[in-house]
Amino acid sequence: MDDNVTDLHLYRADLHIHTCLSPCGDWDMTPRAVTELAKERRLDIIAVTDHNSAENAGAALERGRALNISVLPGMEICSMEEVHLVALFDTITQALAMQEFVYNRLQGENNPDVFGYQVVANAEDEVLDQNPRLLIGAVKVDLNTLVTKIHELDGLAIAAHIDKNVYSITSQLGFIPPDLPLDAVEVSYRSRPEEAGPRLLMGLKIPCITSSDAHFTGEIGRVSTKFLLKTPCIQEIKWALEGKKGRKIVR
Repeated sequence: MDDNVTDLHLYRADLHIHTCLSPCGDWDMTPRAVTELAKERRLDIIAVTDHNSAENAGAALERGRALNISVLPGMEICSMEEVHLVALFDTITQALAMQEFVYNRLQGENNPDVFGYQVVANAEDEVLDQNPRLLIGAVKVDLNTLVTKIHELDGLAIAAHIDKNVYSITSQLGFIPPDLPLDAVEVSYRSRPEEAGPRLLMGLKIPCITSSDAHFTGEIGRVSTKFLLKTPCIQEIKWALEGKKGRKIVR
């Protein structure tokens, strides 16, 4: 990639959005609706990150290409410690490889009346299937192993909503292990990174982003992170998180 910083552009990104595949997601959060609303709200990059699954990410990518909005396929994985971890990738092939790893270690069957429906849809809002797995459950894999696997697939590993008192690395472990090679941590709309960092990172030098964790249409883009990048891809975002080659997070 060219390192010429004059080629860099500002991208507004929301890197944690659910669809109707997540049992806690609204039925209106179809891949088509998510991408169209992201475009309407002037987001340049979004990530589709359903619970323990990437089955709706391909449809979102397809619709995103038609709308000229960059869609990163991913998922929000629940580790055996019940820590939520956002995994982001460049390609649907990588995301589905991570999904296979997760599915092989995910137990239980979904009860839609208890946990919610898990709708697989295409780019035209047609229902294709209902996922029968217990996507809301925890994968029988520890956090360290998940981060390692994400990196083996050339993805980014981001600790989700560390300012929440449930299902976050801080709520479940009480701290962020200093030897855990996270690419970033995320705070929700409830916090500002510059305020949450000193309080939650406990002195660790880890990049902090803000994402919506949208489960309903009105939540898409309610907060976002601005990146200075050449192109909207994982390597460029990684450089921005690290503050390398002129790429950076813009506050």
